[in-house]
Amino acid sequence: MPIDTKPKNVVVVLLDSLNRHMIGDYGGTEFDTPNIDRFAKRAVRFNRHFIGSFPCMPARHDLLCGALDFLWKPWGSIELWERPITAHLRESGVNTMLFTDHPHLFETGGENYHTDFFAWEYLRGHENDPWKSRPDPSWIGAPALPAGSREWHYDRSRTWFREELDFPGPKTMHATANWLDDNAGYHDRFMLYVDEFDPHEPFDSPAPWMDRYDPTWDGPRIIWPPYGVRNVERGVLTEREGAHIRCNYGSKLSMIDHWFGKVLDALDRNELWHDTMVVLCTDHGHYLGEKDIWGKPQVPQYEPLGHTPLYIAYPGVGAHEVNALTTNVDINATLCDVFDVEPDHRTHGTSLVPLLTGTSDSVRDWAIGGVFGNWVMVYDGHRKYARAPVEDAFPLSMWSNRWSTMLYAGIHRLWPKPDRRATLDYMPGSDVPVIRQPFQEGDLLPYWCARVRVGEHHLYDIDLDPTETENRLGSQDESDMVELLRNALVTVEAPDEQFVRLGIA
Repeated sequence: MPIDTKPKNVVVVLLDSLNRHMIGDYGGTEFDTPNIDRFAKRAVRFNRHFIGSFPCMPARHDLLCGALDFLWKPWGSIELWERPITAHLRESGVNTMLFTDHPHLFETGGENYHTDFFAWEYLRGHENDPWKSRPDPSWIGAPALPAGSREWHYDRSRTWFREELDFPGPKTMHATANWLDDNAGYHDRFMLYVDEFDPHEPFDSPAPWMDRYDPTWDGPRIIWPPYGVRNVERGVLTEREGAHIRCNYGSKLSMIDHWFGKVLDALDRNELWHDTMVVLCTDHGHYLGEKDIWGKPQVPQYEPLGHTPLYIAYPGVGAHEVNALTTNVDINATLCDVFDVEPDHRTHGTSLVPLLTGTSDSVRDWAIGGVFGNWVMVYDGHRKYARAPVEDAFPLSMWSNRWSTMLYAGIHRLWPKPDRRATLDYMPGSDVPVIRQPFQEGDLLPYWCARVRVGEHHLYDIDLDPTETENRLGSQDESDMVELLRNALVTVEAPDEQFVRLGIA
C-alpha cells in the first residue's frame, strides 16, 4: 500500500506492565521475547516513548479518549464531556471489537470504557476478577502450581484452570486470533483492541513457563509481589525472594509473548499487513527491584516504569527506529488520524503518522505525566523532571460528574464523595458543568494520592545518567525544566491550583 494511503484497519495490542528494558529488541537479555522481537522486524520502534496519566485506568483514558486527566481527577471513568474514539468509529461504521481479561474495565472507576465498542468479550479470571465464589476442591493435578495466596479472587479462580489455555492471558490471545480468522475478511473496516492484563501480577503461569528462569526455587511460588520501597533493605523480601519474583515476571512475560505470536500468525494467515496498522503498547512498566523498588508504589516514574515500549507496524513502511519524544495520548491521535476522526472534546495528543512515514522527525517538544495529587513529570526527550507539591498536598480538587474511582477495598469500600464545599466549574473547551470538589487536610483522598511526598523533586538527564543516580536539582537544568513544566501546564489549561501546589505560580 502506498505510504500516502491510510491503513484500512487497525489492531491495538496493549500488554499491561510491559517492561521495555526486558524486551529482547530493546536490549533485554534476562528473558525470552521471540515474538515481540519477530514483530519488531516489521515495525517502527519508538525509543523515547513515555507514559502520561498513571496508573492503569488513567493510562487507558489517554489511549481511548486522548486527553490527559491526571491533573483534574484520579483513576476514573469516561466523563460526560468526552467521548472515546470507539464512539466516533461506531457512528462512522467502523467495526470495533474488544478482547480483554482486564478486571478494572468492569469495576467502579473503569466501568464505561468498553461500552462504546461495537462488541466486546471479557475473558474471566485475572487478578481480582470476582469470577468464582469458591475454590475447586478437585483441583489437585491441575496446571496451577503451588503458590502463596493474597486471598484475592485469583487465588480461587486459578484452581479451576485445567490447561494453559484456561489462564486468562492465553485465553484472551487465543480468542483474538480466532476473531481475526473468522471476521477480518467480513468487515469493511475494523479496529481490534486487545487489552491484555499480562504480564501484570499475579506472576502465575503453568509449566513449562513457571520455573523457566528459576529452576532451583524450592517452595510455593511467590506470584504476588509486595509493593514498596527498600523492600530488601527493610526485610520485607530477601534477595533470593526478590530474584524469584523477578523470574516469575519473566516467565509470565515469555508466556504472553508466546501467545502474542498466535495473533501475529493470524495476521500472517489472513494477509492483513498490507492494509492494517498494528500497534503494540503498554500502560506503564513495573518495578522489579530496580533501586529496591517493587510494584508501583508512591515514587516518581523512574525509567523502568515510565519509559515504555511502543511499536507500530504501518503498511508501506519498513522497520526502523524513531528517536522523537512521544507519549500515550499520541497513540489516540494516531488512531484518530488513520480513521479521520475529529474529537469533539479537548485532547492533548499529536498524530505519529508523520514520524512513521518520515515526513517529520519530531511532533512535540515536551510530554507530561503523573499521578493525580502527587508528582507532575515533564520530559523534553532527554531530561526528566518530577515536581512534587512544595508545602502540602493542597490546594487540590477533583473534577468529575461520574464520581467513580478506585475504592478503598480494605476500609469498607469507601471513596471520596462530593460535599457542600463543591462548586460547578467547566473543563477546558467544554460547556458541560462539572462538579469540582476541593480537598483539604484530613479528608479521605482518592486512593492513588493518599501518601504525598512534599518537596521531593527529582531531575535526571537520562542520556547521561540512564540509571537516574544523579539528581541534578539546583542546576540550570532545573530552571529550564521548571519553565518547561509551567509552559506545558499553561498549554493544557491545567487548573490554577496545580501551579500553586507545585510552587510555580
